[in-house]
Amino acid sequence: MDYATLIDAQTWAFIKATDAAYPPDAATLSIAEQRAIYDAMCRAFHRGYPEGITAQDRPIAGVMCRVFDGAKPAIIYLHGGGFVVGGLESHDDVCADIRAATGLAVICPDYRLSPEHLHPAAFDDALAVTRAVSAEGPVLLAGDSAGGNLAAAVSHALRGQGRVLGQVLIYPGLGGDVDAGSYVAHAKAPMLTRDDVLFYAGIRHNGAVPKGDATVSPLQDTDFSGLPPTITFGAECDPLCDDARSYAEAIVKAEGRAHWVVEPGLVHGYLRARKTVDRAAASFARITQALQTLATGGNPKGDAL
Repeated sequence: MDYATLIDAQTWAFIKATDAAYPPDAATLSIAEQRAIYDAMCRAFHRGYPEGITAQDRPIAGVMCRVFDGAKPAIIYLHGGGFVVGGLESHDDVCADIRAATGLAVICPDYRLSPEHLHPAAFDDALAVTRAVSAEGPVLLAGDSAGGNLAAAVSHALRGQGRVLGQVLIYPGLGGDVDAGSYVAHAKAPMLTRDDVLFYAGIRHNGAVPKGDATVSPLQDTDFSGLPPTITFGAECDPLCDDARSYAEAIVKAEGRAHWVVEPGLVHGYLRARKTVDRAAASFARITQALQTLATGGNPKGDAL
């Protein structure tokens, strides 16, 4: 794959800055070391809050959450990190920027991580928070990477109950075929490799990944009907790219409403580049517009996307 051509200079600068803070071989380190390095990287990339934006930490359904108060419907944002790293601080400024751009409340759950808490711990936490918040009115679900997986899994669990107005999934890992498509074409992509994907999938289960379980791999569900309107974003230079497309296509095939956006030349984790890379900034604007579109019952295929 000719990444020298696909990826522009701004994105390469972001990749190099990330690699300097979080080495590409981080998956070979101990869990404690991975978390320490990841937390330090997130602090280095933190861009602060927009003027007037504040947050408070409070428990919801027994799960500590960072809450950015705002208008309804609330966005429940599930952070990425391979189910192993990340937390309230890792996506803090991302959530603040989403709150500023949309005006909607944003709630980020600090769900339990592997390997201390194997599946379904993270899913159970995401589901519990969603049920509690949606008891006061419909919500939007959003998340990146592992968080996109959790958002989709919760949508499948709650389908038909009117709790979820829509979902926005950002470079999600949804359990696609790891021996085909983008998993093979971008197996050695910058920022995330196929080997990384397999490592993080396995650690969530202390070994082999269960097959056909929608709480683990939403793409392996046998029924995609009744799901909320969905917009997925795939990064072109990412082994997970096809998961975003395949999931949206499965919903449309089941006569649901979904739309897939592929972001040319972008890599996994590009949300952290939204202030420094023009392509990432444009994608972030599309993501926040997608949330606003779904909040008002708009068409996932709207012209704004």
